[in-house]
Amino acid sequence: MTTVIPGRFTAQAEQPFVVFLIGMRVNRLMAFSKWVPVAQAMLPMLQTLNQHPEKGFLGGETFYRFFPIATLMVSYWRSFEDLEQFARNPSEPHLEAWRKFTRSVGDDGTVGIWHETYQVQAGQYEAVYGNMPVFGLAAATQHVPATGRRETAAGRMGRSN
Repeated sequence: MTTVIPGRFTAQAEQPFVVFLIGMRVNRLMAFSKWVPVAQAMLPMLQTLNQHPEKGFLGGETFYRFFPIATLMVSYWRSFEDLEQFARNPSEPHLEAWRKFTRSVGDDGTVGIWHETYQVQAGQYEAVYGNMPVFGLAAATQHVPATGRRETAAGRMGRSN
């Protein structure tokens, strides 16, 4: 289990970054041959990214819902260019997984996939973690005490309290 750190903390990111949300939704539970490969495709991608920080992946958290079965990964990237390079490069595991998905599932409706991408400028985000392990953006960047100007949401956004 991850160690809980008592107190209030926040994330500190000195550079712009990208938040990338990605997930899948099982639309037909009994179509195992369609959705299980989609679910399994993410592990090799994450292994590659975790083993090669130079690719620009800063970190992420994955969440699951059991009915209907759905996943969500919140990930943080150094830049949109790094994210796109990973997605489009034939030598990376994503492109082949995408091709398999389009061949196997296509638009038959058995499995839904989605993603959203947000570019965030330094200082244009706010995060707080109370009595949590190092998590989310703080795990991907810097985990710092939420004190002084970082004590309130407005302060963390660089606004007056």
